[in-house]
Amino acid sequence: MAEPEFTARGVRVGRGMRSLTRAGRVRISDGRPEPLTSEGSEGSEIDSAPVGTVRASGPWFAPDDRAQAELNGRRYRLRLTAPDSARGEPGPPAARRFTEAVRRAAGRGG
Repeated sequence: MAEPEFTARGVRVGRGMRSLTRAGRVRISDGRPEPLTSEGSEGSEIDSAPVGTVRASGPWFAPDDRAQAELNGRRYRLRLTAPDSARGEPGPPAARRFTEAVRRAAGRGG
């Protein structure tokens, strides 16, 4: 498997009012965004879709660590508080890096 284009650990993933995981992981790998239930390699996939069909955004009214992603018609709330583990350097908040990575991977700019 190729190196992921984006990875964030310690991610809270929810749908509606329901929390699916409090310490999950989100990665974009092989052109597919994937929220996972656990930070480790044993985490199971919550959902996945080709990046061209995924909508990702940061709500204008929410803090910088929040993002929304729509995969297969289902909307997920993401709280990305941990730094990008691949880079581990200061920069834009992880939620903004996630939305930019989705747009870049889909060829919609970044």
